[in-house]
Amino acid sequence: MLTFSVEALDDVTLDISRPDGLLAGYDLMSPYVWSDDQGCHLLVRVLPNPLKPGEPTGVIYRGDSEDHLNFTMDREPAIAPGPGGDDAAGVEDPTVVIAQDHELLVYYTGVHGDPLQGRMMVARGDDLRSLNKERVALEAPPGEGNIKEATVAQGADGRWRLFYEYARDHASRIGLAIGDTPDGPWEVTDDPFTVREEMWDNWHLSTGPVVTLPGHDPVMFYNGATADARWRIGWITFDADFRSVTARGLEPLIVPPPPEHRDATDIAFAASCLVDDDGAIQLYFSAEDRVLRRATVRMLESA
Repeated sequence: MLTFSVEALDDVTLDISRPDGLLAGYDLMSPYVWSDDQGCHLLVRVLPNPLKPGEPTGVIYRGDSEDHLNFTMDREPAIAPGPGGDDAAGVEDPTVVIAQDHELLVYYTGVHGDPLQGRMMVARGDDLRSLNKERVALEAPPGEGNIKEATVAQGADGRWRLFYEYARDHASRIGLAIGDTPDGPWEVTDDPFTVREEMWDNWHLSTGPVVTLPGHDPVMFYNGATADARWRIGWITFDADFRSVTARGLEPLIVPPPPEHRDATDIAFAASCLVDDDGAIQLYFSAEDRVLRRATVRMLESA
Protein backbone atom coordinates (compact mmCIF):
# COMPACT_ATOMS: atom_id res chain seq x y z
CA MET A 1 0.00 0.00 0.00
CA LEU A 2 1.25 3.45 -0.95
CA THR A 3 1.05 6.58 1.17
CA PHE A 4 2.94 9.82 1.78
CA SER A 5 4.19 11.40 5.00
CA VAL A 6 5.23 14.96 5.82
CA GLU A 7 8.61 14.92 7.58
CA ALA A 8 9.20 18.65 7.99
CA LEU A 9 7.69 22.08 7.35
CA ASP A 10 9.82 25.16 6.59
CA ASP A 11 9.04 28.79 5.92
CA VAL A 12 9.96 30.18 2.50
CA THR A 13 11.19 33.77 2.74
CA LEU A 14 11.74 36.50 0.18
CA ASP A 15 14.72 38.81 0.68
CA ILE A 16 13.38 42.13 -0.54
CA SER A 17 16.32 44.30 -1.58
CA ARG A 18 14.42 47.41 -2.69
CA PRO A 19 14.51 50.27 -0.19
CA ASP A 20 10.81 50.97 -0.77
CA GLY A 21 9.94 47.56 0.67
CA LEU A 22 8.36 46.14 -2.48
CA LEU A 23 6.46 42.91 -1.66
CA ALA A 24 6.75 43.47 2.09
CA GLY A 25 3.27 42.99 3.52
CA TYR A 26 1.83 41.79 0.21
CA ASP A 27 -0.01 38.51 -0.24
CA LEU A 28 2.12 35.76 -1.80
CA MET A 29 0.57 32.89 -3.74
CA SER A 30 1.38 30.13 -6.27
CA PRO A 31 5.13 29.67 -5.55
CA TYR A 32 6.61 27.88 -8.55
CA VAL A 33 10.12 26.66 -7.66
CA TRP A 34 12.49 24.78 -9.96
CA SER A 35 16.21 24.09 -10.38
CA ASP A 36 18.51 24.08 -13.38
CA ASP A 37 22.25 24.37 -14.01
CA GLN A 38 22.06 28.05 -13.01
CA GLY A 39 20.62 27.34 -9.55
CA CYS A 40 17.22 27.42 -7.85
CA HIS A 41 14.54 29.85 -9.02
CA LEU A 42 11.10 31.06 -7.98
CA LEU A 43 8.12 32.68 -9.66
CA VAL A 44 5.38 33.92 -7.35
CA ARG A 45 2.08 35.77 -7.65
CA VAL A 46 2.03 38.98 -5.64
CA LEU A 47 -0.99 41.15 -4.82
CA PRO A 48 -1.90 43.82 -2.27
CA ASN A 49 -4.16 43.08 0.68
CA PRO A 50 -6.75 44.46 0.69
CA LEU A 51 -7.14 44.54 -3.08
CA LYS A 52 -8.55 47.90 -4.10
CA PRO A 53 -10.82 48.51 -7.11
CA GLY A 54 -8.77 48.78 -10.28
CA GLU A 55 -5.68 47.06 -8.87
CA PRO A 56 -4.45 43.94 -10.72
CA THR A 57 -5.34 40.55 -9.25
CA GLY A 58 -1.71 39.57 -9.49
CA VAL A 59 1.79 40.49 -10.67
CA ILE A 60 4.45 37.76 -11.13
CA TYR A 61 7.92 38.30 -9.64
CA ARG A 62 11.03 36.11 -9.84
CA GLY A 63 13.84 35.30 -7.42
CA ASP A 64 16.87 33.05 -6.90
CA SER A 65 18.06 30.99 -3.94
CA GLU A 66 21.13 29.07 -2.81
CA ASP A 67 19.32 27.02 -0.16
CA HIS A 68 15.90 26.53 -1.82
CA LEU A 69 14.20 28.43 1.03
CA ASN A 70 15.44 32.04 1.07
CA PHE A 71 14.98 33.87 -2.23
CA THR A 72 16.46 37.16 -3.39
CA MET A 73 13.87 38.84 -5.59
CA ASP A 74 14.26 40.92 -8.72
CA ARG A 75 13.20 44.54 -8.49
CA GLU A 76 11.02 44.42 -11.60
CA PRO A 77 8.22 41.93 -12.37
CA ALA A 78 8.91 38.94 -14.57
CA ILE A 79 5.35 39.18 -15.95
CA ALA A 80 3.14 42.22 -15.46
CA PRO A 81 -0.46 42.81 -16.57
CA GLY A 82 -1.13 44.23 -20.04
CA PRO A 83 -0.74 46.14 -22.16
CA GLY A 84 -3.03 43.88 -24.19
CA GLY A 85 -6.52 43.07 -23.03
CA ASP A 86 -5.99 39.33 -22.49
CA ASP A 87 -4.27 39.90 -19.14
CA ALA A 88 -4.80 43.60 -18.45
CA ALA A 89 -6.55 42.95 -15.11
CA GLY A 90 -3.95 40.59 -13.63
CA VAL A 91 -1.42 37.80 -14.13
CA GLU A 92 -1.53 34.76 -11.84
CA ASP A 93 -0.42 31.17 -11.19
CA PRO A 94 2.92 30.78 -13.04
CA THR A 95 4.16 27.36 -14.18
CA VAL A 96 7.55 26.90 -15.86
CA VAL A 97 8.24 24.30 -18.56
CA ILE A 98 11.74 23.86 -20.00
CA ALA A 99 11.34 23.14 -23.71
CA GLN A 100 13.89 22.32 -26.42
CA ASP A 101 17.25 24.12 -26.37
CA HIS A 102 16.58 25.19 -22.75
CA GLU A 103 13.89 27.63 -23.88
CA LEU A 104 11.48 28.58 -21.10
CA LEU A 105 7.72 28.43 -21.44
CA VAL A 106 5.74 30.07 -18.66
CA TYR A 107 2.06 29.18 -18.44
CA TYR A 108 0.08 31.70 -16.44
CA THR A 109 -3.47 32.90 -15.92
CA GLY A 110 -4.42 36.10 -17.69
CA VAL A 111 -7.35 38.03 -16.20
CA HIS A 112 -8.92 40.32 -18.77
CA GLY A 113 -11.68 42.14 -16.91
CA ASP A 114 -14.04 39.62 -15.38
CA PRO A 115 -12.08 37.92 -12.55
CA LEU A 116 -14.12 34.75 -13.12
CA GLN A 117 -12.98 34.44 -16.75
CA GLY A 118 -9.24 33.87 -16.63
CA ARG A 119 -7.48 32.47 -19.68
CA MET A 120 -4.45 30.20 -19.87
CA MET A 121 -1.62 32.27 -21.37
CA VAL A 122 1.93 31.45 -22.50
CA ALA A 123 5.08 33.57 -22.32
CA ARG A 124 8.32 32.40 -23.94
CA GLY A 125 11.98 33.35 -23.66
CA ASP A 126 15.57 32.24 -23.27
CA ASP A 127 15.44 33.33 -19.62
CA LEU A 128 13.01 34.88 -17.15
CA ARG A 129 14.25 38.39 -17.83
CA SER A 130 13.46 38.20 -21.54
CA LEU A 131 9.97 36.71 -21.64
CA ASN A 132 7.63 37.59 -24.47
CA LYS A 133 3.90 37.09 -24.08
CA GLU A 134 2.87 34.83 -26.92
CA ARG A 135 -0.76 33.75 -27.01
CA VAL A 136 -3.83 32.37 -25.28
CA ALA A 137 -3.13 28.64 -24.87
CA LEU A 138 -6.56 27.58 -23.59
CA GLU A 139 -9.88 29.35 -23.10
CA ALA A 140 -13.04 28.16 -21.39
CA PRO A 141 -15.90 26.90 -23.57
CA PRO A 142 -19.46 28.21 -23.07
CA GLY A 143 -20.84 27.25 -19.65
CA GLU A 144 -17.42 27.04 -18.03
CA GLY A 145 -14.86 29.59 -16.92
CA ASN A 146 -11.66 30.67 -15.25
CA ILE A 147 -9.02 28.43 -16.87
CA LYS A 148 -6.01 28.58 -14.51
CA GLU A 149 -3.34 26.74 -12.47
CA ALA A 150 -1.46 24.85 -15.21
CA THR A 151 0.41 21.62 -14.53
CA VAL A 152 2.35 20.21 -17.50
CA ALA A 153 3.63 16.61 -17.52
CA GLN A 154 4.82 14.13 -20.13
CA GLY A 155 3.38 10.62 -20.35
CA ALA A 156 5.27 7.44 -21.12
CA ASP A 157 3.80 7.62 -24.64
CA GLY A 158 5.80 10.81 -25.28
CA ARG A 159 2.73 13.05 -25.44
CA TRP A 160 2.21 15.96 -23.05
CA ARG A 161 -0.61 16.55 -20.59
CA LEU A 162 -1.86 19.97 -19.53
CA PHE A 163 -3.87 19.75 -16.31
CA TYR A 164 -5.77 22.89 -15.37
CA GLU A 165 -8.43 24.21 -13.03
CA TYR A 166 -11.73 25.44 -14.44
CA ALA A 167 -15.07 26.60 -13.04
CA ARG A 168 -18.41 24.89 -13.58
CA ASP A 169 -21.68 25.10 -11.63
CA HIS A 170 -20.16 27.33 -8.92
CA ALA A 171 -17.34 24.87 -8.24
CA SER A 172 -13.75 24.27 -9.32
CA ARG A 173 -12.81 21.16 -11.26
CA ILE A 174 -9.64 19.73 -12.84
CA GLY A 175 -9.56 19.47 -16.62
CA LEU A 176 -7.07 17.79 -18.94
CA ALA A 177 -5.77 18.53 -22.42
CA ILE A 178 -3.27 16.53 -24.51
CA GLY A 179 -0.68 17.77 -27.01
CA ASP A 180 2.34 16.54 -28.95
CA THR A 181 4.69 19.21 -27.56
CA PRO A 182 4.98 21.02 -24.21
CA ASP A 183 3.38 24.11 -25.75
CA GLY A 184 0.53 22.34 -27.53
CA PRO A 185 -1.61 22.76 -29.48
CA TRP A 186 -3.91 21.31 -26.82
CA GLU A 187 -6.93 19.07 -27.32
CA VAL A 188 -9.28 18.94 -24.32
CA THR A 189 -10.27 15.45 -23.16
CA ASP A 190 -12.23 13.96 -20.25
CA ASP A 191 -11.54 15.17 -16.71
CA PRO A 192 -8.88 12.96 -15.08
CA PHE A 193 -10.81 12.61 -11.78
CA THR A 194 -13.57 14.31 -9.83
CA VAL A 195 -14.81 15.14 -6.32
CA ARG A 196 -15.75 12.55 -3.70
CA GLU A 197 -18.99 12.86 -1.75
CA GLU A 198 -18.82 13.26 2.03
CA MET A 199 -15.04 13.73 2.00
CA TRP A 200 -12.65 16.64 2.40
CA ASP A 201 -12.54 17.18 -1.40
CA ASN A 202 -16.30 16.95 -2.05
CA TRP A 203 -16.82 20.30 -3.79
CA HIS A 204 -13.72 21.99 -5.26
CA LEU A 205 -10.65 20.59 -7.01
CA SER A 206 -7.56 22.32 -8.35
CA THR A 207 -4.35 21.11 -9.93
CA GLY A 208 -1.05 20.69 -8.16
CA PRO A 209 2.45 19.57 -9.18
CA VAL A 210 3.16 16.15 -10.68
CA VAL A 211 6.22 14.11 -9.62
CA THR A 212 7.40 10.73 -10.91
CA LEU A 213 9.83 8.85 -8.67
CA PRO A 214 11.82 5.98 -10.25
CA GLY A 215 9.80 2.77 -10.38
CA HIS A 216 6.54 4.41 -9.32
CA ASP A 217 3.41 5.86 -10.88
CA PRO A 218 3.30 9.63 -11.32
CA VAL A 219 1.71 11.40 -8.35
CA MET A 220 -0.12 14.73 -8.31
CA PHE A 221 -0.32 16.71 -5.09
CA TYR A 222 -3.68 18.27 -5.80
CA ASN A 223 -5.85 20.79 -3.97
CA GLY A 224 -9.35 19.99 -2.75
CA ALA A 225 -11.99 21.76 -0.71
CA THR A 226 -15.48 21.64 0.73
CA ALA A 227 -18.23 24.04 -0.35
CA ASP A 228 -17.03 26.63 2.19
CA ALA A 229 -13.61 26.68 0.47
CA ARG A 230 -11.50 25.08 3.22
CA TRP A 231 -8.67 24.00 0.93
CA ARG A 232 -6.33 21.11 1.75
CA ILE A 233 -3.58 19.29 -0.15
CA GLY A 234 -4.02 15.63 -1.07
CA TRP A 235 -2.43 13.14 -3.44
CA ILE A 236 -3.47 10.95 -6.35
CA THR A 237 -1.48 8.63 -8.66
CA PHE A 238 -1.98 7.76 -12.32
CA ASP A 239 -0.72 5.14 -14.72
CA ALA A 240 2.29 6.12 -16.83
CA ASP A 241 0.14 7.65 -19.59
CA PHE A 242 -2.27 9.46 -17.22
CA ARG A 243 -5.17 7.43 -18.58
CA SER A 244 -6.45 6.09 -15.26
CA VAL A 245 -6.16 6.66 -11.51
CA THR A 246 -4.16 4.00 -9.64
CA ALA A 247 -4.43 5.27 -6.03
CA ARG A 248 -5.80 8.22 -4.06
CA GLY A 249 -5.27 9.27 -0.46
CA LEU A 250 -8.29 9.11 1.82
CA GLU A 251 -7.18 11.96 4.06
CA PRO A 252 -5.48 15.24 3.17
CA LEU A 253 -1.69 15.25 3.28
CA ILE A 254 -1.42 18.86 4.45
CA VAL A 255 -3.98 20.68 6.60
CA PRO A 256 -3.11 24.31 7.36
CA PRO A 257 -2.55 25.30 10.99
CA PRO A 258 -5.00 27.74 12.57
CA PRO A 259 -4.69 31.07 10.70
CA GLU A 260 -2.31 33.59 12.21
CA HIS A 261 -4.62 36.45 11.29
CA ARG A 262 -8.28 36.71 12.26
CA ASP A 263 -9.30 37.63 8.71
CA ALA A 264 -7.13 34.98 7.01
CA THR A 265 -8.48 32.25 4.77
CA ASP A 266 -8.37 28.59 5.87
CA ILE A 267 -6.32 27.31 2.97
CA ALA A 268 -3.23 25.35 1.98
CA PHE A 269 -2.58 25.27 -1.77
CA ALA A 270 0.16 23.24 -3.51
CA ALA A 271 2.07 24.86 -6.37
CA SER A 272 5.36 23.09 -7.20
CA CYS A 273 7.80 20.31 -6.25
CA LEU A 274 11.48 19.47 -6.27
CA VAL A 275 12.98 16.04 -5.56
CA ASP A 276 16.12 15.66 -3.41
CA ASP A 277 18.97 13.31 -4.24
CA ASP A 278 17.69 10.92 -1.54
CA GLY A 279 14.17 10.84 -3.01
CA ALA A 280 12.47 13.26 -0.62
CA ILE A 281 9.88 15.49 -2.29
CA GLN A 282 10.07 19.20 -1.51
CA LEU A 283 6.50 20.49 -1.90
CA TYR A 284 6.06 24.26 -2.11
CA PHE A 285 2.68 25.69 -1.16
CA SER A 286 0.94 28.83 0.03
CA ALA A 287 -0.97 29.13 3.30
CA GLU A 288 -3.68 31.66 4.17
CA ASP A 289 -3.17 33.07 0.62
CA ARG A 290 -0.37 35.19 2.08
CA VAL A 291 2.64 33.14 3.21
CA LEU A 292 4.87 30.55 1.52
CA ARG A 293 5.98 27.23 2.96
CA ARG A 294 7.80 24.05 1.98
CA ALA A 295 6.87 20.54 3.11
CA THR A 296 9.39 17.70 2.98
CA VAL A 297 7.33 14.70 1.87
CA ARG A 298 8.40 11.06 1.83
CA MET A 299 6.76 8.23 -0.13
CA LEU A 300 6.04 5.18 2.05
CA GLU A 301 5.14 1.67 0.99
CA SER A 302 3.79 -1.15 3.14
CA ALA A 303 2.85 -4.75 2.44
